[in-house]
Amino acid sequence: MKILLLGEYSRLHNTLKEALVLLGHEVVLVGTGDSFKQFPSDFDVSSRLEKKWFSKKIGVLIYKLFSYNIFAKEVYFNLKKLLPVLRNFDVVQLINEDSFGIDSLDEINFYKIIFKQNNKVFLSACGEDFHTINFYKQNGMRYSILTPFEQNPSLKNEFLYSFKYLKDDYKVLHDYLMRKIVGIIPSDMDYHIPYLGFPKVVPMIPNPINIDNIKYNPLDISGKIVIFFGINLLSYYKKGSHIILNVLDRINNDFSDKVEIILAQNLPYDEYMEKYNEAHIFIDQLYSYDQGFNALEAMARGKCVLTGAETEFEDYYKLQKQVAVNVLPNENDLYQKIIDLIQQPELIKTIGSNARYFIEKHHDYKKVAQQYLQIWGGNSAI
Repeated sequence: MKILLLGEYSRLHNTLKEALVLLGHEVVLVGTGDSFKQFPSDFDVSSRLEKKWFSKKIGVLIYKLFSYNIFAKEVYFNLKKLLPVLRNFDVVQLINEDSFGIDSLDEINFYKIIFKQNNKVFLSACGEDFHTINFYKQNGMRYSILTPFEQNPSLKNEFLYSFKYLKDDYKVLHDYLMRKIVGIIPSDMDYHIPYLGFPKVVPMIPNPINIDNIKYNPLDISGKIVIFFGINLLSYYKKGSHIILNVLDRINNDFSDKVEIILAQNLPYDEYMEKYNEAHIFIDQLYSYDQGFNALEAMARGKCVLTGAETEFEDYYKLQKQVAVNVLPNENDLYQKIIDLIQQPELIKTIGSNARYFIEKHHDYKKVAQQYLQIWGGNSAI
């Protein structure tokens, strides 16, 4: 099968490609690297102007004065130049409705040609889009990435990216894609739940994790317990960083003789992975019902991960053992659960071991790729 993967925000498409190639398929990935994360792709369509100090300053000034994004326009032109080679694929998958962060009308114009010169096109539901943000806004879940704004509307500027999806032009993009795509594929509970019963949605396919490259090392807790947290300033509040950092300050003050805390901020993906190799406890996002990509890769390494692991997640996978520590988005809950782990080092090791088994069973990239192939190769209409 000849497969085109458009966009990359979490390493889902990179890992899926690794598995598909092993299974004998031809795969092309087009992406922008997603800012500082620097995810690789076969065709990099990112803005060169944005990477140079002077042109970036000029671009920012133009945007402030005229609301015209020259960086996004450059990405669009890069995509248009690439169109002659993005044809005759059996399957195309979009990572998101807004796969490249460009103007919504430019995105539609690009997609129109993609639909015209390829066979089936699927949409991955693994990030913010019109439907999920609307669902969260209507309090469709007990808490979500919008909860910090709902609790403190003065944070409005921090959520402009999320709320852009509710604007009329993104509604037009959403409606266009819903008419044209073959199916929508959720990747975890935070998107599976909003899309339940939605037209064209297919059963959730878990995020793929390359368990061949990510080695499991049983945790050795002979000294201090090492706690790792990666800070992404672009999603600071949505990830719950404001809560996590306050809690880690308290933990450091109260248990400095027992713990070591490692913080990493806005690092490229490879550097980020290196930073937490020595960690025992890995803290990820709080406003989620199950694990994001970074948390899953940490679980594959056998880390004890504190993140979303709600009852909906446990029920879906019919879990009998604890594979991650579910933490609620409030300081007292996170603080107490870290203390519980500090006082029970063996529990840290047990959860880490359970986590690796869970990843091997449900997130093995080759098994996940087979699920995609089954969906992609099905009927022409869902």
